[in-house]
Amino acid sequence: MYKLIRTLLPVLAAMIATTVSAQSVSWKSSVQHLDGQTYRIVLEASIPAPWHMYDMGPYEGGPNATTITFTPGEGAVLEGGVEQLTRPERHYDKTFGMEIGTFARKAQFAQSVKLTAPQATVKAELAWMICNDTSCLPPDDTELTITLPAGATPAVQPAETPAKESAAAPETVPAAEIAPAQKDAAGGGSLWGLIIEAILWGFAALLTPCVFPMVPMTVSFFMKGSGSPALGRIRAGMYGFFIVALYTLPIAAIILITRLVGGDAVTADIFNWLATHWLPNILFFLVFMVFAASFFGAFEITMPSWMVNKTDSKADSKGLAGIFFMALTLVLVSFSCTGPIVGSVLIKSTAGEFWSPIVTMLAFSVAFALPFTLFAFFPSMLKKLPKSGGWLNSVKVVLGFIEVALGMKFLSVADQTYHWGLLDREIYLAVWIVTFSLLGLYLLGKIKFAHDSDMPYLGVGRLALAIVTFSLVVYLVPGMWGAPLKGLSGYLPPLHTQDFVIGQQDGSGPAPAGGEARMLLTVDGQKPKHSDFLHLPLQAGTDEILKAMGRKYTLAEYKSMIDCARSKMPHIHIGSDLIVGFPGETAELFEQSCEFVKSMHFANLHVFPFSPRKGTKAEKLPGRIPVEEMVRRVEATKPIKAACAAEFAKSLIGTELSVLFERTLANNGYEGWSSNYVKVRTRSPNSILKEIHTVKVNAGNDENILSGKLMN
Repeated sequence: MYKLIRTLLPVLAAMIATTVSAQSVSWKSSVQHLDGQTYRIVLEASIPAPWHMYDMGPYEGGPNATTITFTPGEGAVLEGGVEQLTRPERHYDKTFGMEIGTFARKAQFAQSVKLTAPQATVKAELAWMICNDTSCLPPDDTELTITLPAGATPAVQPAETPAKESAAAPETVPAAEIAPAQKDAAGGGSLWGLIIEAILWGFAALLTPCVFPMVPMTVSFFMKGSGSPALGRIRAGMYGFFIVALYTLPIAAIILITRLVGGDAVTADIFNWLATHWLPNILFFLVFMVFAASFFGAFEITMPSWMVNKTDSKADSKGLAGIFFMALTLVLVSFSCTGPIVGSVLIKSTAGEFWSPIVTMLAFSVAFALPFTLFAFFPSMLKKLPKSGGWLNSVKVVLGFIEVALGMKFLSVADQTYHWGLLDREIYLAVWIVTFSLLGLYLLGKIKFAHDSDMPYLGVGRLALAIVTFSLVVYLVPGMWGAPLKGLSGYLPPLHTQDFVIGQQDGSGPAPAGGEARMLLTVDGQKPKHSDFLHLPLQAGTDEILKAMGRKYTLAEYKSMIDCARSKMPHIHIGSDLIVGFPGETAELFEQSCEFVKSMHFANLHVFPFSPRKGTKAEKLPGRIPVEEMVRRVEATKPIKAACAAEFAKSLIGTELSVLFERTLANNGYEGWSSNYVKVRTRSPNSILKEIHTVKVNAGNDENILSGKLMN
């Protein structure tokens, strides 16, 4: 068992070296009143370190320059072009073989506008790309709509300084403008969910047979051996503080060292590996199962006796050192009960942000140490504590069942990532139903473990827990036939892994209304709310290069996913990314890649030259492609990209599209974006600005802008 512990502890410690940093550019706008009816729109980009954004160029055959296109609405006239208020840093880029300009942290751009009406709107279309010293992110874009009032307050800031938003200059800011906040990957919601869960685990650890009897013993020692009640409370408070420190500080130290040594890039890679790779997820699953077996009484996970004895011998010393070693002794002695809980908390929190493991362990340890201090301040409360007994072993068993249920999540992650098909949704639910059914029977006394005491009667508490447990089982059962079970959606495999769902068409039955033979439906047979837009990176158009990149899919698998999406959403807009010039990509392989891209009929395609990332395997691969050749290959893909975009736009002629109109044109014209991300124009005698309408498409132009008749 000692060897097992010695093996598991470093693994658990390594799980916490994770962080995710925001890598998005955020934009904000402001309006400055120059003179008369002339105003200046100032756009400011906030660029996260260590990334930089390219200036407006242009760069023929080079990186994606920042582009800003202003489209004035009725009552506004543009004066001059776009100005770069921020001076870019100029340097020679070896990758592209040219001199380029970049912005770091902040960049400001301006456009002068003259009003011919009391109020007008101007739409700004922005596109940019950010890179660091080793790699680039895919190009990004957004749109802003700025309102210019005739009575704006004169600007007080000089042009060179970031302009503050004027209270008299309201603006319409779409959601796309705001940089997306990084979610806590562990909870899908927020860090507060992890904190609450850690607190509950901390209180649960107190109710284990290794810890609960220590509470009155420790408090009595401090109160009787300190000479005065006040001194006893202080020592008990220090005891609780040291418990918190012993649980939290080692975790924080490991994370900090990892961050300092490896940096954001390394810790982000560790995070991605922990979150998606089969090996850590299978390991986490096995650790949970070992912890559950320990709680069931199969064996005890304990610290080496020499370590406990040596620590306990130093606990008799006076002062803070003695209190510290008493706390350390408690941590070591109670490890057989708290170890599985601590491991569970850490494993779940490692899927979160940089602070998640630290904060969750802090929350756990505070909840765990709080009673030792609280009872020292209020000793009379000790009399109300229940006496130790067989119920403590029951707590361990209950926690064991919970460990089994939670451990299945990690096996499910590995299964879903690598498409093993071992743990589909109905199998996962079956395991949970059986697990919680056994837990309910145990609470009712129908199942008994070797270390359990005789239960002459059923207590109210056990009955209440049994009711809650069986209620959960009843809630889970409809999920076997496709019920969504939204309350547990974060833990369950996706619904598409279920073999049988009531009301769902499988393609063999009659076609749903509307004639779409394989239309995507919800579990109750209705059209789901979804976006007809999918961006699925390809990266390479040959299996040879995909394998060299370490990708876990083949071209056939990629194509099958695209075909599936198009079969259910025939007019879906599918975009992709392609890397050219990867080491070993011969001219023949490049041509094969182009042919595959043509066959996929992408509506949009981003193409990037290969750029080696320091410290990766790709950096040392043989067969590096010269920069000049990579630039040529990027250029060679442009006609393919244009042809595919035109083909997609042409395929939409004759269809009905849902369009959000965002711009007015001459002669009662309106322009907007369809649900599948295509520009559409129509005419209407009534205002349809900022409204969604259906358009019957009947034509398109050379710019892939569709036009049609308003249907509603």
